[in-house]
Amino acid sequence: MKFSDKLRFLIEERNLTQKQVAQDLNIAPSTMGGYVQGMSQPDFDTLKILAEYFDVTSDYLLDIPSKKTNNKLENELLRVFRSIPNEYKTIYIKQGKAFIK
Repeated sequence: MKFSDKLRFLIEERNLTQKQVAQDLNIAPSTMGGYVQGMSQPDFDTLKILAEYFDVTSDYLLDIPSKKTNNKLENELLRVFRSIPNEYKTIYIKQGKAFIK
């Protein structure tokens, strides 16, 4: 998945707007629009800021597979788990275990 698609997905997943993310990160809205539309890409510093903001790795944003996971689905599962508030992680694990049974 392209960087622009990943960024769009993260924005939509969190019910944010491009403008809101741009304001939160002190990035020009037109620059954020360029990232989401695939017209431009962030520099390294902005990539790090975006990764921290969305609580993902820069590897995730760049679609570089993790050597710690077996496939993209496992990597996505880990990303989703990390984005869940701590008070819901135990529930998430219990529900996952219920699928195994």
